[in-house]
Amino acid sequence: MKSLITLAAAIVLSQNVLAEDKATPLPAELSRADIAGAIFERADMTRTQHEDGHVTLDVTSFVSSDRKFSSGMYKSGKTRLEVTEPYGVDEFMYFLEGSVTLTSSNGSVQTINAGEGVTIAREWTGIWETNGYTKIWVIYSALGE
Repeated sequence: MKSLITLAAAIVLSQNVLAEDKATPLPAELSRADIAGAIFERADMTRTQHEDGHVTLDVTSFVSSDRKFSSGMYKSGKTRLEVTEPYGVDEFMYFLEGSVTLTSSNGSVQTINAGEGVTIAREWTGIWETNGYTKIWVIYSALGE
């Protein structure tokens, strides 16, 4: 009987430990293989073909518990977008491949190349042009979108 009680106590304690482990947030790593492109082979990768024909691949690697902060990787083909409404989120991007030219609505032009980063404010408007790129992205959205 004592062995049965000990076994039952061990099972209950192990279930509590497992429940705690599930609740423990873990760091979200982007490995070298992920950064080299393996991340786009994951089952949770989203592939989108846009109206202009260009294709994007997107993988979210982390979302905070309040859904206001997230990160991941994104790959896009050639495209030109006119952002006439505010961008909507604060986003930091680090370009691994390719480049993007950002022409702000005030006429200023910035080209961000592979090996460089840029932060875009949620209020930004302008023209986004690229021949294609791969980036790591980090987004903050006060609304949790």
